[in-house]
Amino acid sequence: MSARLLCEGRVVIVTGAGRGLGRAHALAYAAEGALLVVNDLGVGLDGTPGPDSPARQVAEEIRAAGGEAVAHGGDIATTEGAASLVRTALETYGRLDTLVNNAGFLRDRMLVNLDEDDWDAVMRVHLRGHFLPLKHAAAHWRAEAKAGRAPDARVVNTSSGAGLLGSVGQGNYSAAKAGIVGLTLVAAAEMGRYGIQVNAIAPAARTRMTERTFADTMTAPGSGFDAMAPGNVSPLVVWLGSAASAGVTGRVFETEGGRITVMEGWRPGPSADKGSRWSPAEAGETVRKLLTEAETPGAVYGTG
Repeated sequence: MSARLLCEGRVVIVTGAGRGLGRAHALAYAAEGALLVVNDLGVGLDGTPGPDSPARQVAEEIRAAGGEAVAHGGDIATTEGAASLVRTALETYGRLDTLVNNAGFLRDRMLVNLDEDDWDAVMRVHLRGHFLPLKHAAAHWRAEAKAGRAPDARVVNTSSGAGLLGSVGQGNYSAAKAGIVGLTLVAAAEMGRYGIQVNAIAPAARTRMTERTFADTMTAPGSGFDAMAPGNVSPLVVWLGSAASAGVTGRVFETEGGRITVMEGWRPGPSADKGSRWSPAEAGETVRKLLTEAETPGAVYGTG
């Protein structure tokens, strides 16, 4: 008897799945027996519409390999687009088990050159594009739970090292990705009672968004292992989206090549309590002392 596939029969939505990481995730889920809704608006790096339908191409690729997939080309940063995304899964397969929020693009500028449109566009796609699919999927799962059909649901959000440490020239992107971490923690706390687990990844891989960053990264001679291939990130995403990840929620994982790291967020460090109001000079002196006892923060990307 053949071994059961990790996601056999699970219905999985992947946003931004036409290329790069999203495509790799969709293919990896399909290889583990999942039924896919492949979402991609088909836009360029700056968020403007492209000429083709990458979602349809990936769905066809999955079906050609013997899997099941349907394409969705809606804008998931709109209420109707996010609602239709969830509706597509339910109408096509009759259920929804996993949501992978992956869609995003870049509009990089130094802060003094970053205009409101660049700020708003990145916030819209990354933050609202995570919030709205999450909201509509969670509403469905909550209704299922209240009807006595407790789901075994999973959400995998996509943050970034830029959201954890910051990245020079990416103030909008860093802020959005940091916001996704906060959203993940709140969603995990609120939704656990309904059988929903929510985690986030901070991936590093060679995609359209990062091809300049990793342009010089090559496969180690003789190893046959391309550390920056998008597919290296997908196994963790598939596991987090499967029933096998039971009990893991509210976590952020950094993943790159063959490495997986549990990221540990803000927590209290050195502290002092005077028991009354500090003077400004006293506060400054105390802070100086506390900083000598504190861990040195990680360097912002682009400063080293």
